[in-house]
Amino acid sequence: MISTSPRSLIPTRAPLSRDAAFWMLAATLTFLLFASSAPSPLYVVYQAKWGFSPITLTSVFAVYVVALLLSLLFAGSLSDRIGRRPVLIGALLVQLTAMIIFGLAHGVGALFAARIVQGFATGVATGALSASLIDLQPEGRPHLGALVSAAAPTFGLAAGALGSGLLVQYGPDPLRLVYWLLVGVFALAVAGVAAMPETVTRDGGSLRAAFRPRIGIPQHVRGAFLAVAPVLVASWALGGLYLSLGPSLAVSLLHTSSHVIGGLVIVAVTATGALTSIAVRDHQPVHVLIGGALMLALGIGVTILGLNDGQTALFFAGSALAGIGFGAGFSGAFKSIVPLAPPTERASLVAAVYVLCYVGFSVPAVAAGIAVTHAGLLATTNVYGSVLVVLALWAAAVTTVRHRRERALV
Repeated sequence: MISTSPRSLIPTRAPLSRDAAFWMLAATLTFLLFASSAPSPLYVVYQAKWGFSPITLTSVFAVYVVALLLSLLFAGSLSDRIGRRPVLIGALLVQLTAMIIFGLAHGVGALFAARIVQGFATGVATGALSASLIDLQPEGRPHLGALVSAAAPTFGLAAGALGSGLLVQYGPDPLRLVYWLLVGVFALAVAGVAAMPETVTRDGGSLRAAFRPRIGIPQHVRGAFLAVAPVLVASWALGGLYLSLGPSLAVSLLHTSSHVIGGLVIVAVTATGALTSIAVRDHQPVHVLIGGALMLALGIGVTILGLNDGQTALFFAGSALAGIGFGAGFSGAFKSIVPLAPPTERASLVAAVYVLCYVGFSVPAVAAGIAVTHAGLLATTNVYGSVLVVLALWAAAVTTVRHRRERALV
């Protein structure tokens, strides 16, 4: 939990102004997630070059999520204890190391190592970056920090997939160029963080408490949490499928060898999701959730139809619709349940939400990788998508019933 004492939220003097530091941190958060999706268009290239199975491919994807989740749980509040700058500098140096491992990789083992290191760095940095953005948000714009914290990661995922795809398709040394460029970006980010104002003073308490995971669902929130859980799982499981197997779908089922198309597959979901989360920010959360769940089901259905008919335009249209559902469904679900918890339990509820999301992000994708080796890519995608449609429709139905009951009691 971010300290609210007057002393802790007064920035110390630094070369960068508050406004400059805010936008520098926004760019850093964007590039952090840019780096997260940058390997996705390369997975097909790695697989062809090194001859590993779809199970290995999705496992490389999943270990990143596991490392990120563990670091977020155990070190997410560390910057509240020892300050934003030291945590961010350490996390960015670890991230830079991960980019170097990627750049030097000559086998699957290096990919696993790089993704684990990257996941750890991203989890630690995400919490500190989000807190710093709220600490340093411009005066008079009290919601800008939260909005940037929500939108920048998704834009980063979209830009990383597209940028990496373009570099693979048209740049020299396609397996390494994007990582060496990111080494330079994160080196600049370290220098920027070192020059930013520090907004938290070290409290002198035990670091053991800072590494203690905080997760829990208050008793009176559990019904609402269970109602939105299906759309959270469906939304993030869709994201996991696209980030792990999306480029493979483009190559195998849409009969294209373009790595740019493979990147655009991911952009179709992530960019529309980010734009939608911004567009619906002022609407009633329950209506956003229901509409998002229905749009998610529709988009997945259109996507499956496009894949089975081999129609690229239909596939991308469905992916964009599913992205709208992703952004609205997650935003509506998050805003529907988090305010229900009292301030003293809100952080643990947020942790529970993200645990569920990241489990949905990784476990189904690994299961899909296993299934692909036995049933094939198209059959696996059909079953995977059908399950997500059922989950999304279930969430819409349950939320509608709960909302009508609550209105009847008023």
